[in-house]
Amino acid sequence: MNKELMEALDILEREKEISKETLFEAIENSLLTACKNHFGKADNVHVEIDRETCDFLVYAEKEVMPSADEVEDSVLQISLEDAREISSAAQVGDMLHVEIKSKEFGRIATQNAKNVILQKIREEERSVIYNQYYEKEKDVVTGVVQRYLGKNISINLGKADAMLNESEQVKGEVFRPTERIKVYILEVKNTPKGPRINVSRTHPELVKRLFESEVTEIKDGTVEIRSIAREAGNRTKIAVWSNNPNVDAVGACVGMNGARVNAIVDELRGEKIDIVNWDDNPGNLIQNALSPAKIVAVFADPDEKTAKVVVPDYQLSLAIGKEGQNARLAARLTGYKIDIKSETQAKDAPGFRYEDYIEEDYDEYGDYEEEEYEAYDSSEDLTAAEIFEETEEPVYAEEYEEPADAEAYGDMEDLTDGE
Repeated sequence: MNKELMEALDILEREKEISKETLFEAIENSLLTACKNHFGKADNVHVEIDRETCDFLVYAEKEVMPSADEVEDSVLQISLEDAREISSAAQVGDMLHVEIKSKEFGRIATQNAKNVILQKIREEERSVIYNQYYEKEKDVVTGVVQRYLGKNISINLGKADAMLNESEQVKGEVFRPTERIKVYILEVKNTPKGPRINVSRTHPELVKRLFESEVTEIKDGTVEIRSIAREAGNRTKIAVWSNNPNVDAVGACVGMNGARVNAIVDELRGEKIDIVNWDDNPGNLIQNALSPAKIVAVFADPDEKTAKVVVPDYQLSLAIGKEGQNARLAARLTGYKIDIKSETQAKDAPGFRYEDYIEEDYDEYGDYEEEEYEAYDSSEDLTAAEIFEETEEPVYAEEYEEPADAEAYGDMEDLTDGE
């Protein structure tokens, strides 16, 4: 048994995850290459390796000729006299297996054989690494910051390096060498120099994957993340839904004392996260999405994907958010174009009548009782809040109740109209 060769193959298989069969094939090809370099041709050369003992045999098939004078090519032919020394039963015309001693190969042939094996090992190593990270594409991994390459950052992922391009970096984030960070694998490409991996810190799926790893209810499917909207570095809104009526989707994501969401906030360097309940009713969903602002009424048009939202005068700035961020994220989260007005603005808007929206919603949902609908006709003097309070129709958003652990959601501070 060739113990040294066996041990070497075991080490390569364990450390570089290259299968022994691939290595055996590489050795066979290297021996054939050595024979070609030594003899000038190797068409009739065969290599056999015992997979159990690692013992190998290299031989050439040669045709037995009557005499040495008739041997035209010593690589392909052998005289009967020489053949009888190998096998006494040899006859003219037979194909005889003549063993080749690999130790007799010259230095150049041996070096070429070595290069063939090393090249195959490098190719397989790159292939293994590519397959390993290709399976992690669209997933989150932990990497170590190595160095800045201009404005890009090189991240070591263990067996391969990834590139965090400037466009995928969160503005304001600064990393130190050797710092460990989580990144989202955008793309893995196979190149002659090895896999090229591009990662991101701004992709919305980064937040989603972090929640999947942190919240067991999301991982096992009890809670689903139905929608997500993100402005990297500032705020993220996610809408969650529970498939189990006994499990609170928002509570599961927040965790006890905000432990789960705070762990994600820390990883995102303080980025605020709003977690809201998903609702199939567009009015309720939009109301949830605009939290932490309180909503008076929502008039949604599912066909046009538009919605008019009425908020108390003092909540208008909070509903819109700083530089329109809250409204912008809510629109992305719900897929609706949202028009937010205060109660005063809604009353003064040309042609704005609450009864028109009530009738429209009645035609679409068909949920109003006839007596209730007739009562709306005489409600011109009622405020939007009073109409909502009396009807309690699902198309109107329920009054927002601030969660017990408001800080975990990253609630926005109250803003003035000037801000």
